[in-house]
Amino acid sequence: MWRPCKPTLVLLPLVAVALVALASPGPVLAHAAEVHLETVRAVAVVARYDTGAPMAGAQITVYSPANPAEPWLRAQADAEGRLVFVPDAHVGRWSVQARHAGHGAVAHLMREEEDGTLAAGWQTAPASGPDPLQKGLMAASVIWGCIGTALYFRRRNT
Repeated sequence: MWRPCKPTLVLLPLVAVALVALASPGPVLAHAAEVHLETVRAVAVVARYDTGAPMAGAQITVYSPANPAEPWLRAQADAEGRLVFVPDAHVGRWSVQARHAGHGAVAHLMREEEDGTLAAGWQTAPASGPDPLQKGLMAASVIWGCIGTALYFRRRNT
């Protein structure tokens, strides 16, 4: 014969799951990528994950300001995540994209007309974990899923 369980027996695991979901550290959930550019006569691209590990074998794509829709150069980084290239004389913003294993970053390099120098300025998305609103939404979703599962199995026993 089926007997209904006490509400505390159902709520205790739900509260435990919610606490674990809210207490999880953000940086463990994922990692991002970053690209560092050094300017010499050539441009040295160093592609790394935010953990500091090199993006070995990353696909590097360079876009010229003359035609930013078409890749100017496609190459593969070495085991240290490095690639060196010499840009041509086109003035404007060069874009360098690094991609590897589902991660990627974009950096931009400006060639200024006055003295023909290269000025490195890079842009990457901030690497951060979920914000408190996202954590709350995740915890509420887990709790709602647990309640739905408990109600489903409760209904099947009647």
